[in-house]
Amino acid sequence: MSRAGIGGTVRRRLVESPGSLGEQARSRRAALVRDLFPDLADMDVIDLGGRTSTWAAAPVRPRSVLVINLEQQPELPEEDWLRVEHGDACELPTQVRGRAFDVVFSNSVLEHVGGHDRRQRFAESVHTLAPRHWVQTPYRYFPVEPHWLFPGMQFLPLAARSRIARHWPLVHTRPDDDRGAVRDALGVELSSITELRYYFPGSQIHKERIGGLIKSIVAVKP
Repeated sequence: MSRAGIGGTVRRRLVESPGSLGEQARSRRAALVRDLFPDLADMDVIDLGGRTSTWAAAPVRPRSVLVINLEQQPELPEEDWLRVEHGDACELPTQVRGRAFDVVFSNSVLEHVGGHDRRQRFAESVHTLAPRHWVQTPYRYFPVEPHWLFPGMQFLPLAARSRIARHWPLVHTRPDDDRGAVRDALGVELSSITELRYYFPGSQIHKERIGGLIKSIVAVKP
């Protein structure tokens, strides 16, 4: 088996396959969502940067879900409660602005929007769209960078991060060239608890842990 094949197998066992650490974390997260939003089945939800497949497989089906994503998502015509709009969560589509929802959800998106100004606009979208929210993002100071599964990668210079993105066998999607590796490395900026509190003042900050260490942080207004 090639190095890439071995890396993919290891990655699946760690974060993607049933029973993996990633799957266990997602199960705990789903249980916390049910506890914090017991009326989710009666709510109109907007998911900033999410995926239709996540909601189609969710254990609780909200009254309605609108997914906003820059990446094209598959339409699910048989699911009239689940819709998708192509758009930027930091610059909401015209047809979404001014609409009201019960809750905003976002999982592992804030670290990808790009820079302080964009994170601020993302937070403003969250505050504008609904009185309640759940915004999760990986924690900057967890010792293993979660996208590449490389220890301490988030603290390295860009040149080193781009080399890891290009050659590390546990990468999820390998870039085609060095320029793509730099793009991918620039596309992830992990947040601290202080930063999350700044963007979401008055929200509860939940800490998701693995082995006693904080892995992800969540700004919640239930």
